[in-house]
Amino acid sequence: MSKRALIVEDDANIAELLRLYLGKDGFETMIAADGGKAEASFDLFQPDVVLLDIMLPVKDGWQVCRDIRKKSSTPIIMLTAKGELNDKVSGLEMGADDYVTKPCEVKELLARVHAVLRRSDTEGPAEKKLSFDKLTINLDSYELIVDGRKVDTPPKEMELLYHLAASPNRVFTRNQLLDEVWGFDYFGDSRTVDVHVKRLREKLEGVSDKWSLKTVWGVGYKFEVLDA
Repeated sequence: MSKRALIVEDDANIAELLRLYLGKDGFETMIAADGGKAEASFDLFQPDVVLLDIMLPVKDGWQVCRDIRKKSSTPIIMLTAKGELNDKVSGLEMGADDYVTKPCEVKELLARVHAVLRRSDTEGPAEKKLSFDKLTINLDSYELIVDGRKVDTPPKEMELLYHLAASPNRVFTRNQLLDEVWGFDYFGDSRTVDVHVKRLREKLEGVSDKWSLKTVWGVGYKFEVLDA
């Protein structure tokens, strides 16, 4: 069964070029010409991957990304003519899986599409739920339960916490976390990991003395569990 790609792009020439190349690669496609139509198109088409421009009329790509992430973990690749690091960090923090600066080589874009789909497919049907003292991390439902309360948590924070907690006491470097959680080779400032860890600590600190989110200075981070 062919995969489906939703193209959210207001430049008709770029949208048609993406539709053409994705079609040749075996994808069914749908185009949404502005951010206001993107969510309805997403609900109707149920795509396997979203190619999302940032500079859109009606609603920008960041807001569209946030709206989709409230209800789905479908891979999102953000497309923009802007190449500044802050734009990349913002997109990733909102839950995007990859970020491509226009103009880009079509072969590179298709390779990135297949990469995020492989990552999504290999996650598999197995239950993704971890439980610790006063903490439950459920990646199937994207729910974080802290001391009996559901705590609203963005998808990438959930995925980062799950990744760390799934390997208790293992130390991960920032680059490892970017590669394994965000799912692509990230070149530049790794501060996005620090931002996510800081936000997670605000939710988790002081909840239990049996586990903690630890900084390993000069290396990275680990989810430390006592007597694990």
